[in-house]
Amino acid sequence: MRAIGSAENVAGMARFGIVTETALGLSNVELHRIARLVRIDHARAIELWRTGIREARILAAFTAAPKALTLEEAGRWADECNSWEVVDTIADLFVGARFEDVLIPEFAADQREFVRRLAFAMMATAAVHLKREPDSKLLAWLPLIEAHSNDGRNFVKKAVNWALRQIGKRSAACHGPALALEEKLAASEDRTARWIGKEALRELGSEKVRSKLDLPI
Repeated sequence: MRAIGSAENVAGMARFGIVTETALGLSNVELHRIARLVRIDHARAIELWRTGIREARILAAFTAAPKALTLEEAGRWADECNSWEVVDTIADLFVGARFEDVLIPEFAADQREFVRRLAFAMMATAAVHLKREPDSKLLAWLPLIEAHSNDGRNFVKKAVNWALRQIGKRSAACHGPALALEEKLAASEDRTARWIGKEALRELGSEKVRSKLDLPI
């Protein structure tokens, strides 16, 4: 990874708010390619994470074994996150490990920006990937979305918006309750809640989403 890193890529990452102090300059496309070559190895993933290097941590998330991951390891990784990009990557792993029921409420209650973001990134991921779970599981997270819709920190509010949109796009049954919450937030006196509501409404109220869910346009 050190051999194929690029200083130009590092500079580009910084423009997207990615923490680059330990970055080597590999794109996620390159990291996915490496992950396919080296395959799953949980012990190696743990060691990669411990390096603190941006690419090593993302590769750790790509190559860890969800069934081998422990709650203790997941908690430690969450504690050590300092970048939205790494947060969103490990959210996939934590949902794959089926830790969402335990960790989403815990992380949402955490005051740290990246840990709280992780809760909502996990919601968004679960809405897309846990297709066999009942819609009621996702809808049960709407009160958490509403409760934290006034968190104005950039990386939290964007994740809250992301979670709300993904839940609303999941199915026709999810669309109605999510849309109702969006309308409520859009009318809020709180600036952040209002932004979240309006941004989500723009997508969920669109003809494209309604058509996909076979809803009246």
